[in-house]
Amino acid sequence: MITPHNNAKEHDFAKTVLMPGDPLRAKYIAETFLESPRLVNEVRNMLAYTGTYKGEPISVMASGMGIPSIGIYSYELFKFFGVENIVRIGSAGSYSERLQVRDVVLAEYAFSASTFALRSSGSQEHIFYPDAQLNDIISTKAEELGITCKKAKVHSSDAFYTAPELGGWENIRDTTQTECVEMESFGLFHNAKVLGKRAACILTISDAFYNEVALSAEERQNSFTQMMTLALESAITF
Repeated sequence: MITPHNNAKEHDFAKTVLMPGDPLRAKYIAETFLESPRLVNEVRNMLAYTGTYKGEPISVMASGMGIPSIGIYSYELFKFFGVENIVRIGSAGSYSERLQVRDVVLAEYAFSASTFALRSSGSQEHIFYPDAQLNDIISTKAEELGITCKKAKVHSSDAFYTAPELGGWENIRDTTQTECVEMESFGLFHNAKVLGKRAACILTISDAFYNEVALSAEERQNSFTQMMTLALESAITF
């Protein structure tokens, strides 16, 4: 089924989709890691590709920024395009000195104050979890590859810029009981739960609030190779 946001055909997507936020990162992953990548969607420049990795079909598609955006694209992939597994691969800001810039993080759960779940399914939950089996596979694969993958509780924020009078990042960290922040995993985990599908989230720490170290946009796009490799190597065993 072609939707208003995706002009791929019914069988254009593999069962497993890797989902970075940035369309250019999706293009980079497809052209760098996939064999014979084929562009299957370009509506709104939300690029999606399908190819193979070590002989196994894999798709990669951008989600855009924020819970509403990944909410649309992940829902449609699960509901209309036969996708069974989505792994978000993105960047996050660290609230904790345990998580350093360039560290790879596996989300234990996503907390959000967003009303997305309430409006989408009537759920009043503010914490959603990834699929336990996918997380176990990713953790095992990280050990096999010698990649340090730190599990952490993730804050999925609706707002990138927050008012100083709300207390700053320390207050957010303490009230949410989370160690890093991004803007998508809550919506993805919600959709997977509602639709009976599987989802996980692997992040690379791109900046740290506690020391103001940050990666450039170009570094974010091209240098998250450990995260990408871990996601691909895990995806072919799902």
